[in-house]
Amino acid sequence: MSIETEAKRRRTFAIISHPDAGKTTLTEKLLLYGGAIQLAGSVKARRNQRTATSDWMELEKQRGISITSTVLQFEYRDHVLNLLDTPGHDDFSADTYRTLTAADSAVMLIDNASGVETQTRKLFAVCKQRGLPIFTFVNKMDNEGPGPLAILAELEEVLGIRSVPINWPIGQGVDFKGVFDRRTRMVHFYDKAAGFGAKAIEANAISIDDPELPKIIGENLYKQLIEDTELLEVAGEEFDLDRVLKGDLTPVFFGSALTNFGVSLFLNEFLTMAPTPEMRLEKVKDLIKTDDFSAFVFKIQANMDPNHRDRIAFVRVVSGEFTKDMEVTNVRSAKKLKLSRPQRLFAQERETVEVAYPGDILGLTNPGAFMLGDTVTTNLKVKYDEVPEFVPEVFARLSNMDVSKLKNFEKGIEQLSQEGLIQLFWNPKSVSREPILGAIGRLQFEVVQYRLMAEYGVKTHIEPMVYEIIRWLDGDAAEIKGIYWGSSAVGLEDNYGVPVALFTTEWGCAYQVEQHPKIKFLRSPGEKFTALAG
Repeated sequence: MSIETEAKRRRTFAIISHPDAGKTTLTEKLLLYGGAIQLAGSVKARRNQRTATSDWMELEKQRGISITSTVLQFEYRDHVLNLLDTPGHDDFSADTYRTLTAADSAVMLIDNASGVETQTRKLFAVCKQRGLPIFTFVNKMDNEGPGPLAILAELEEVLGIRSVPINWPIGQGVDFKGVFDRRTRMVHFYDKAAGFGAKAIEANAISIDDPELPKIIGENLYKQLIEDTELLEVAGEEFDLDRVLKGDLTPVFFGSALTNFGVSLFLNEFLTMAPTPEMRLEKVKDLIKTDDFSAFVFKIQANMDPNHRDRIAFVRVVSGEFTKDMEVTNVRSAKKLKLSRPQRLFAQERETVEVAYPGDILGLTNPGAFMLGDTVTTNLKVKYDEVPEFVPEVFARLSNMDVSKLKNFEKGIEQLSQEGLIQLFWNPKSVSREPILGAIGRLQFEVVQYRLMAEYGVKTHIEPMVYEIIRWLDGDAAEIKGIYWGSSAVGLEDNYGVPVALFTTEWGCAYQVEQHPKIKFLRSPGEKFTALAG
């Protein structure tokens, strides 16, 4: 097949949600219907252990949350789907944001009982900023909630996006009977007892005009369904694919991921609506030909394989055809690289890739050749600037508790910082050279400590710090070195030797700015960071 044909088959998307909305469950059910797994709740080739397929890290299994992004590729109805599963916890928003740079669209998962929650708002804002088309799946319809009309109103009032229901729920909670497909005018019946979500099933369906329908769902629910659908026809939004692709209109689907209901209905429609990778290529069509290979690094992960302790650079293919052993150039370093060990990753499992196309995600073994944001290409005219940096909001001092493991300690913190999980800072006046960690959320410190022990054999101690504000300093080196910080601030250097200052309060920062007018107090190196939404 041609590159254009293969690109049209691809759908590369991420799922965003607030924690506990059912994101991992929906992810697994999409894999179930795609044939990538045979039994929900099982992990392929892992003795059917009861765990979420995408949560491969041991700490994730212990805590029951997703804290790393993973890539899951599967085929469904002659399409290739690249599902980017992202962390749901707020402390890992930076990793989620970077992963969204590789997606062409996003599935926004809403809990029927809770509506639009805090993390959903933040991640929606990120998607909106990037212009990503957003598809909404209202989950847990078998639980009580404010009702579908209230959910649609909340989407507009809280998120500022108009919505168009593709299907419509019949009842909710214990009275949930199914959904009405507005496009086919078929009613699909919900049956909680049909396998309890472990296996892929197709719901029974009849026409809304079938005279038996009122008897099946009950007169009251039938009357409510007719009233709701008539209201939607008169006052609701019309489906407009152009508005969907621009991110101005979100198609809405209702269902219950836990019991599989509505998953296949969503997936079938998603294939027809979601953008192909060709839309991204349009942005650089003046710089690059369709058959020129180009990709960018959006994630780096260390020690995915405990047996080999390797580092993997995740790259999103933007244009051209990738072939094993091809030679590319890293635009940042200007070094030519032979991509001889490309891998396709399915959570922790991996297989060698011979060929890949726009929209696909590759795992490249990274012996230090790649950094977050790197562009690899056969055409040096193109350089992608997709992956943002983030300013840390919390800080902690990390101490090595075993002097004999110093090399492992230094290697571990360096590799974990390359992932973007943390940022490293150093006190030039400190003899011990203990690193100070900066992160978006404090849970990241726990992850670092856990991984240093589990993956590098290093026992550490974390000491949280009271600083909340960071500024990078630009000015005369001698003047910066002579600043007296007092007890409410400290002068440090980042991992590249750039001077920074940490403050406990905005007032303390403003005071130093006033005292040193010749020094620039920057919010990031060059002030070129992208703030987390919200």
